[in-house]
Amino acid sequence: MRAVLVFLLCLPVFSASAQDLTGIWRGHFKSGESSKLMDSLGIDDRYKFETQINQTDKSFEGVTYSYKSTVFYGKASCYGAVNTKTKKVFLEENKLIEVQSLGGACLMTLFLQYSKVGNEEFLEGKFEASSVKDSTACPGGTVFLRKVPTTDFYKEPFLVEREQKMKKNPPPVAKTPPPATKPATTAKPLIAGKKTAPPPKSNIASAPKKQATTPARPATPKPKTPKPSVPNIPAPKPKSNIDLATDSFKKIAPGTNIGTPVPRVFETRVNELVKTIVTSAKDVSIKIYDNGTIDNDTVSVYVDNKLVISKHRLTDKALTLKINLDEKATFHELVMVAENLGEIPPNTSLMIVNAGDKQYEVRITSTEQKNAVIHFKREP
Repeated sequence: MRAVLVFLLCLPVFSASAQDLTGIWRGHFKSGESSKLMDSLGIDDRYKFETQINQTDKSFEGVTYSYKSTVFYGKASCYGAVNTKTKKVFLEENKLIEVQSLGGACLMTLFLQYSKVGNEEFLEGKFEASSVKDSTACPGGTVFLRKVPTTDFYKEPFLVEREQKMKKNPPPVAKTPPPATKPATTAKPLIAGKKTAPPPKSNIASAPKKQATTPARPATPKPKTPKPSVPNIPAPKPKSNIDLATDSFKKIAPGTNIGTPVPRVFETRVNELVKTIVTSAKDVSIKIYDNGTIDNDTVSVYVDNKLVISKHRLTDKALTLKINLDEKATFHELVMVAENLGEIPPNTSLMIVNAGDKQYEVRITSTEQKNAVIHFKREP
């Protein structure tokens, strides 16, 4: 394991101009051995995980927290390195600092992949662990982290010191040239007590007034000829993709069973396709959690334009639903709509999809301008 670290340190790492990992990363980890059993029993076996990192030129150091709550946790020091070409991150806990736990403690070694989607930064991958007591192997599993501005505990001194330096010496901001000003006019200023000059007369000559003339005799009206009666036949209604009763569009994709009116929230926001899942399973089971800190994120979920979850708050307990995949349909569409942005914008969630013997994890970010879309396609 030490040889892996030496190898990574020999590789090129993030330079000062590249992405800096310094900051707070928070998410969760779970054991690979028990996750399927726990999921089948409806039990969430995820542990929360937080790391605060201080990166220098070729490596980084910091602390980690593994916890179910801020009362029962383990705190350890850590160090690691980053490969600038592959953006792989190696992090190893090397010393236990503090323990508030009911069970035995293990030190973790994480093998992570850095990624960035928009303004969101992520670290995810796998971990190995060994017991602090006798160095025997502890169960390994998967890790997911997101960069966040706040901590569940307290900021380490190196982060506080860095923020103070940034306040004293903020990065230079590129100056924009001032907007072009119009040349000053030569209009004379108004003087109190004096009347202003009347506006100049127009060069267009006014039309001469017509002289009054004797009124002409009114023409005798011609007798109206009666029109032939025509039966009152209503005009045919124009074909349209607008439902006049609901004033909403209908979307009927060829070969699908999506035929209900599209909700207005789909029309007023960007609908971004996050993932397409292709499976041979007839049914898929979906669990939705808050991703990271529980901060009152609230969502609504639509399946094939039908509302199935309405304004529900996300927590560490799963929102569950099942979708039956109709073979006649080209695809089935799930749309996640953010009803608010929570206490830490944006609205983020983790969706775990079980389709047959396969499991998919989908990270979802939705805002008040963007909905997240997942397509399910069945191929027997």
